[in-house]
Amino acid sequence: MNILLITQEDFFAGSTYSVSYLAHALAARGNNVYVAARPNSLLHELIEKYPQVVFLPLTIKSRFDRKAIQLLVKWTHEYNIHVINAQSSKDRYITIFARWFYGIKSRLFHTRRQYPMSVGGYVQRKFYVAGTDKIISISEGLKQIFVKKGFPAAHIKVIHNGMPAARYQQWSETEVDRLRTLYGIKPGEIVVGSISRYKRQEQIIKAMALLNKPEIKIVTAGLDEGYLDSFCKEFNLKNPVIYAGAVKGDSVLNYYKLLTVNILASVSDGFGLVLLEAMAMGTPVIATRFGGITDVVKHDVNGLLFNDGDCETLARHIDMLISNPSLRQRLVEQGYKTAYDEFSIEKTAANYELLFQQHLEQD
Repeated sequence: MNILLITQEDFFAGSTYSVSYLAHALAARGNNVYVAARPNSLLHELIEKYPQVVFLPLTIKSRFDRKAIQLLVKWTHEYNIHVINAQSSKDRYITIFARWFYGIKSRLFHTRRQYPMSVGGYVQRKFYVAGTDKIISISEGLKQIFVKKGFPAAHIKVIHNGMPAARYQQWSETEVDRLRTLYGIKPGEIVVGSISRYKRQEQIIKAMALLNKPEIKIVTAGLDEGYLDSFCKEFNLKNPVIYAGAVKGDSVLNYYKLLTVNILASVSDGFGLVLLEAMAMGTPVIATRFGGITDVVKHDVNGLLFNDGDCETLARHIDMLISNPSLRQRLVEQGYKTAYDEFSIEKTAANYELLFQQHLEQD
């Protein structure tokens, strides 16, 4: 198959890495894969590592960018594109317009990776559904959110995100030791962490204040220096907070190795790749019972869940994990299986390929 993946929202986020993993895995299965995204973006940088994937520079100025639509139409003919898979808002619009007004014959799929901030009203939902062959949701939890917002369940196919096993080898004991020295983390110290962008980490601060164990260090990666300071003051937190700042994807795994427990306090994740990364690094996880997170974390099986805003329960979960080594070890062992067996990129790519083939066979 000739497959075009297209996205504009290729920033420092899990979804950007997911697109690059998918492109590489689909190409490894013998498909001709093209990725259209902003030149000199993070995704451009990632795709350049895969010589078998062709990068196509595309900047979409608006949802109605005629030049971008015409360029997309040109590529579909030039490369005989069988399947287009759009990933973000502007992409969704121009791909449908290319189909409706320029008559491109490529099968069209939209992948939804995040909690929808807005899906518009009836007309916009009808536009997305009528304009696509299928909408792909990266988790069952995220699919149910779209269904509640009025999308027909039959038009949404769940295909989980996946991670390449090689990704989990991108860490070193030497670098972990360097970070421990840099941040003053001594052997045996308990460290609670949050390795993610802005995802309601104030709940972690409140829970730690309720726990009232000031000897525990808190490490964040992905937040600006001082971002949580006002919350620390509000909740009278006595624990030291370490800001690692923005961390590149090829070094972030080292940070999980610093932690006793990693917490994702998010109400926007459609899946939660950071949870798989933590599990693969042998770090137990706590996360909000929200959306696609529950596809990854099964409570008291491979992690612990709490309801958004319930900081008292979050505090109890943290206390259980740091004081109960047998519980921690059990969750770690199951977490390994989840990361390596259940959510492999090979399984994800095979499911995408199967869906694409099924629709192409209808022609």
